[in-house]
Amino acid sequence: MTAVAVIAKECRPGRVKTRLTPPFMPEEAAALAAAALDDTLEVVAALPVDRRVLYFDGEAAPEAAAGFDVLAQSSGDLDERLAHLFDAVDEPLLLVGMDTPQLTGALVAAALGVGDTDHSTDAWLGPAADGGFWALAMREPDGAVIRGVPMSRDDTGRLQLARLEAAGLVVGLLDELTDVDTAESAASVALAAPDTRFARLHRELTGGRR
Repeated sequence: MTAVAVIAKECRPGRVKTRLTPPFMPEEAAALAAAALDDTLEVVAALPVDRRVLYFDGEAAPEAAAGFDVLAQSSGDLDERLAHLFDAVDEPLLLVGMDTPQLTGALVAAALGVGDTDHSTDAWLGPAADGGFWALAMREPDGAVIRGVPMSRDDTGRLQLARLEAAGLVVGLLDELTDVDTAESAASVALAAPDTRFARLHRELTGGRR
């Protein structure tokens, strides 16, 4: 049995994607975040897995999460919250964020073992262009290898990889993706995945100019 979890927060103005403001208004930034989350949930809903989880910080889960187990995020810093999830789930787990609407099933196929009979890899890490990571998978989830890793830094991905390897895990790397954090990265992602909800809304809000 394999589980895929999406970590997300409720997309309310002034609470999500604040680095998009300016040039976007807080309501526009929240709408872009919601579109990115819906794109991500749609991809995860179609993955060949047994369990789908929305690891959620908020009160009203999006409609696109229908059929997902909704688990409330624990308290604490991001490393503590991620560690809590990896301690709470018993089956092999793949975690993805809500900031990569360009996600596709093909990008995470290796982490799910799709079409792969070699089970020698213990964990997978998806590096992000800003130095963080957009995906983390473990065959045997263990929060101890996440807890204490500094998050939201330009060396977070490297430090997380080092922690996994120091625990004796064989780690595979997924393709690098760009997180939507700034207006520049939002424009880049919209160009890379033009058929997503996120890209369509980005074009509507910007007229292709931002």
